[in-house]
Amino acid sequence: MSQSLFSLAFGVGTQNRQGTWLEVFYALPLVNPAAELVSAVAEKLGYAGGNQAIAITTNQAGELANALKAIDATQAALLTRLAESQRPLVVTLLAEDAALTSTPEAYLKLHLLSHRLAKPHGLNLTGIFPLLPNVAWTSQGAVDLAEVAERQLEARLKGELLEVFSVDKFPKMTDYVVPAGARIADSARVRLGAYIGEGTTVMHEGFVNFNAGTAGPGMIEGRVSAGVFVGKGSDLGGGCSTMGTLSGGGNIVISVGEGCLIGANAGIGIPLGDRNTVESGLYITAGTKVALLDEQNNLVKVLKARDLAGQPDLLFRRNSQTGAVECKTNKTAIELNEALHAHN
Repeated sequence: MSQSLFSLAFGVGTQNRQGTWLEVFYALPLVNPAAELVSAVAEKLGYAGGNQAIAITTNQAGELANALKAIDATQAALLTRLAESQRPLVVTLLAEDAALTSTPEAYLKLHLLSHRLAKPHGLNLTGIFPLLPNVAWTSQGAVDLAEVAERQLEARLKGELLEVFSVDKFPKMTDYVVPAGARIADSARVRLGAYIGEGTTVMHEGFVNFNAGTAGPGMIEGRVSAGVFVGKGSDLGGGCSTMGTLSGGGNIVISVGEGCLIGANAGIGIPLGDRNTVESGLYITAGTKVALLDEQNNLVKVLKARDLAGQPDLLFRRNSQTGAVECKTNKTAIELNEALHAHN
C-alpha cells in the first residue's frame, strides 16, 4: 500500500438510532499526512487503500494514541481525548481527492475548507448533497428529523427545552471551526465549508456559503454564494449578491480580485479583476451588454460583460438617463495602485 494520503482525520460525530451518520467533528484534520503516520494508522486499522471512513471503538482510539506518540504528539493527544468519548468515533482516510462516497468524507472536506487547508473550488465535492442528511440543529446537537418529536418530548419530561435553531444540510461553521483573526457578527450566517481568511469581517447581514469565502482582509456585508472567492481588501456592500454560475463543464469559480468594491444591492456573475468597482444596485451577468467608454466618455464599442472578466481597474455603472450599463477605466484605482508601488 502507498504510504501517501491526500487527507486523514480522526473524528467524533452523531448517528441516528439506525446508526446512520448525521455529522462529524474533526478537531485536527490533516492534508498530506506524514508517511510514517499513515503507515502506523493503516497497520492498526487494517487499511489497505482507497477513500474510507472507518468506525473505531474507544479502545482502538487508545491503541492509535499509543502508536502515534513518537510520530505525532498532537494527533496522539487528540486520540487520547477521543478514547474517553461517549459518542461514535471515525477515522477518515482519503487516498485521493475524488468524488465523495460517505457522510464522514463530506464533513472532512468541509472541515478542510473552514480550517483554511484548501481554498474554494480546490476540492472535489461531487456528490456532496445526497451525503449530507437534512437534520435539525438543536441545543443538543444534530437530531434526525424523524426523531425530533420524541427528543422534544423527552426533554419536556425532564423539565428541559430542546431548542431547534435550524433545519438544514449544513451546520454553522463556528460550531466546528472558529477561524483565527476573523470577526463574524452573526455566526448562523456562515456555513461549515466557508473559507474565512484572516482579517475578514462578516457583518450582521453578511452571508458566506460553503465552498466560498474570502482571502482576507476584507469586509463582507452582503452575500458570498457558493463558488465565489473574494480577494484581499475587497468590500461587498450590504445586500449585494455575488453569484456563482454553472456551465456544461460544472461549477465555475466567480473570483473577486483584491481591492474591489461591490456596492449595496449589486451583484456579479463574472470574475472581477483587482480594484474593480460595481456601483450600488447594478447586477452584471456574463451576457450583460456593456458600453465601453474612453476617457472622454465616448463609446468605444458594445460588448458582453464576460469579455471584461478578470480585467483590473474597471468601474461598472448604469447611465442614469439611458439605463445602459457602462464601463470605464477606474482612474482612482490606477492612481492609488501607482502610488502604492512608488511608496514600496
